[in-house]
Amino acid sequence: MPTEILMPALSPTMEEGTLAKWLVKEGDTVASGDLLAEIETDKATMEFEAVDEGIVGKILVPEGSEGVKVNTAIAVLLEDGESADDIGAAPAAAAPAAAAPEAAQSTEQAPSQAAAPAPAAPTAADGARVFASPLARRIAADKGLDLAAITGSGPRGRIVKADVENAAAAPATAAAAAPAAAAPTAAAAPAAQAPSGLTADQVARMYEGRDYEEVSLDGMRKTIAARLSEAKQTIPHFYLRRDIQLDALLKFRAQLNKQLEGRGVKLSVNDFIIKAVALALQAVPDANAVWAGDRVLKMKASDVAVAVAIEGGLFTPVLQDSDTKSLSALSAEMKDLASRARDRKLAPHEYQGGSFAISNLGMFGIDNFDAIVNPPHAGILAVGSGVKKPVVGADGELTVATVMSVTMSVDHRVIDGALGADLLKAIVENLENPMVMLA
Repeated sequence: MPTEILMPALSPTMEEGTLAKWLVKEGDTVASGDLLAEIETDKATMEFEAVDEGIVGKILVPEGSEGVKVNTAIAVLLEDGESADDIGAAPAAAAPAAAAPEAAQSTEQAPSQAAAPAPAAPTAADGARVFASPLARRIAADKGLDLAAITGSGPRGRIVKADVENAAAAPATAAAAAPAAAAPTAAAAPAAQAPSGLTADQVARMYEGRDYEEVSLDGMRKTIAARLSEAKQTIPHFYLRRDIQLDALLKFRAQLNKQLEGRGVKLSVNDFIIKAVALALQAVPDANAVWAGDRVLKMKASDVAVAVAIEGGLFTPVLQDSDTKSLSALSAEMKDLASRARDRKLAPHEYQGGSFAISNLGMFGIDNFDAIVNPPHAGILAVGSGVKKPVVGADGELTVATVMSVTMSVDHRVIDGALGADLLKAIVENLENPMVMLA
């Protein structure tokens, strides 16, 4: 029987991707492990391998297709002795099996419902057919619901009974309350829609007559927009700020780099920051945690994510067990991750996870800024540039020091103010007394 090849989920958070390139063509024989296609996720381009052996009978999704949902059939694999004529039988054979649970449910309906014929298959505004079970169509017709506005949870997005019943609950409640509360409902509607912002058409009309270039969003940009919008709307941020004197660290770094020159190692200030954060998370273990919906997960190791700017977006590769690694090991690993991030060659496990992140814009001349917590992290350290400033010394004398401003953005669901202050204090102490990081 022909086997459908489905769009794979190449990472735990992947919902759709771009089928960038087919590496096989119709009629090719493939074995398990052979490369079939290149798939672009929101972060990287990855190769997709065959799981079964057979002949590529038909390619259903052409290369270059964007927004292909996970588990969508993208090709059909034939076994020995099968031909393209057998392909049409596969979906037809699967349909009754998918509908079987609902057929059993339909026998429980009242006789009048059971006898009523299912309405014709609906279509969306763009003319595309909306796939729904007969029972779902019948219930939607009875409730006066538009199936095109309902998201299906069945196979291939098919709308099933539960989808219609869940969608029916809200309109029914609203309709019953309308006579008594029409004015409050109307007043509340704009507030409920506010987070979505202006539509593309509304924005375009504002700039009629002006020259501009429309830039389509790729998968990475869409993901950044969605995740960070969600982060600012759902994470209760608060911010802690400190100035850090870097003179001792800069002197210590120069000495180490001179001694490590023969090994080809050159430590950056960012390497010290990574180590300082990792050790601080161990010193303040309650802050080494992530938000998990209805609970907090306290991590044992210090897995630190570091933002890396790339063309069109950014990656946050994670340096696992940063607290146990030497500065030179962290430096080499960071250089490797950053290089492969810019080439979009990181595997999902290399940029997912971690409990805390670092975003350093000091090399771009930024003195200070506030970063957005990247869920499920509990915090992120925004690092500015080190600049010469007048400071008051321990004995009250006025002197000049190299000062770096940092801002720690914190998820208040995980870390309270005093705990956050303890964590930032530990980071500052590590950076102002760098030799303790080698102890």
